[in-house]
Amino acid sequence: MSDIKVKICGLSTEDTMEAALEAGADMVGLMFYPKSPRHVSLSQACRLADMARGKAEIVAVTVNMDLDGLSRIKELVAPDTIQFHGSEAPESLAAVKVMHGTGIMKAVAVSEAADLEQAQYYAIVADRILFDAKPPAGADLPGGNGVAYDWALLKGLDLGKPYMLSGGLDPSNVAEAIRVSGVSEVDVSSGVERDKGVKDADLIRAFLAAAKGA
Repeated sequence: MSDIKVKICGLSTEDTMEAALEAGADMVGLMFYPKSPRHVSLSQACRLADMARGKAEIVAVTVNMDLDGLSRIKELVAPDTIQFHGSEAPESLAAVKVMHGTGIMKAVAVSEAADLEQAQYYAIVADRILFDAKPPAGADLPGGNGVAYDWALLKGLDLGKPYMLSGGLDPSNVAEAIRVSGVSEVDVSSGVERDKGVKDADLIRAFLAAAKGA
């Protein structure tokens, strides 16, 4: 087994959370974005976070959320990390880090090598960078679209901070993605779903086995 760290993102039910935890997920993502089919209410998130606490790192995924919303998530759900998946500025991340003391993850959209440059600015503030594929034209969601990019773009990248590969991964290709990119951390959402927004426990287990065995 490898030391690959795996995040299962967009979990919304107790059975799929249980599957992710039992199969060895290192991080679990709860989506707080009403436009997403993976969106969870604060009450749902509290139940799911309680299942994961002490077993995996709890990540609250947000998109251009205001400070009041972030404060409510911090107070009620108590995530270990807040993920920013919108157009948030580095200064906004720094403010939240000071206010709440949580870990900070920032998603950076990638389609070509030039897109990696902005990660350098975010890496000054963020504890971890998540490289996701740029959404297709007209997409409602900034992530979770099942789109891949050239994984080799991340080969040899040094940000001075941990970073995670996301975008278009599934049980059949995650080992290849790890080999090509050289990353030690991967994230999946739509690649372990049987329908949009509906996670599949068997696919979660298969993804974790493939990633950890890479």
